[in-house]
Amino acid sequence: MNNALRSSAERELERKRYTAALAERQFNRADPDNRLVASELERRWEAALNDVRAAEEALARQTPPKVITQVAMSKELNDKVISLTGRLPQIWGDETISDAHRKALLRCLIEKVVLDRGEHDLALARIVWRGGAVTELEVRMSVNSVTRLTRGTEMRARLLALARDGVPDDEIAAILTQEGHRSPRCADKVLPITVGRLRRAAAIKVTTQRNRWVHADSLLSPPELARTLKIPVNWLYVQIRSKRLLIDRQSSGAYLFPNTPSILDAVRDLRNHVIAQLDLRICQPNKEGHQHG
Repeated sequence: MNNALRSSAERELERKRYTAALAERQFNRADPDNRLVASELERRWEAALNDVRAAEEALARQTPPKVITQVAMSKELNDKVISLTGRLPQIWGDETISDAHRKALLRCLIEKVVLDRGEHDLALARIVWRGGAVTELEVRMSVNSVTRLTRGTEMRARLLALARDGVPDDEIAAILTQEGHRSPRCADKVLPITVGRLRRAAAIKVTTQRNRWVHADSLLSPPELARTLKIPVNWLYVQIRSKRLLIDRQSSGAYLFPNTPSILDAVRDLRNHVIAQLDLRICQPNKEGHQHG
């Protein structure tokens, strides 16, 4: 019976993963200028991801704990382990090491992780390392609404004040991001979609809403870059949000890409999985210019 339940849970998990992948593809194909449609597709994608996490947790509860066999460690092996500790940062940063190997390494080092979800968007993670050491850190969590954010009330009041002064949604998003606020489903910035939703809920109209940025011909906005490369513009925003594409935000709040062959080729390489990350920031830690590899 337990095997039958587990098999059913595995099928349900695969179904939900497929639904989440489909929702992601629909979001990537959406027109970013149609903010209502983009917002609804993003909400569906997030809901599908939540369903996947819930199914994974349900499956984990049905999986019996593995019996850990204690193995005696010889002096030779113990010396190798000790010598390895000083090389861990080098191993972790090695580009040839896959994420699966990094996860396996962490499982060898961590005894358990205790997560206190809390009432708002900050969770306290307590990592217990093998050997007894403990690390505590705060983790920003995705939530369903602005009211669940720790500074949600403060952000809403500031947002509506700026909207009443006639500041466009994109500028409000950039200002709030600089002040340390964020959208419910975004860890490090406020999205214009969030601003527009709260502004409309408060019945505040904007007479002049900018949809295009004025910039030099030597630069490309994300929609212009997407048209040039014939790729979904939402794919660019997803790469920026997930930090696979690192680029400075202009003072106006816009992202602008140099219109040069090397930059276009680098974005193509990121799109085609030739490279794992592309850094176009002007100022990089201990580096100059842009790099990709």
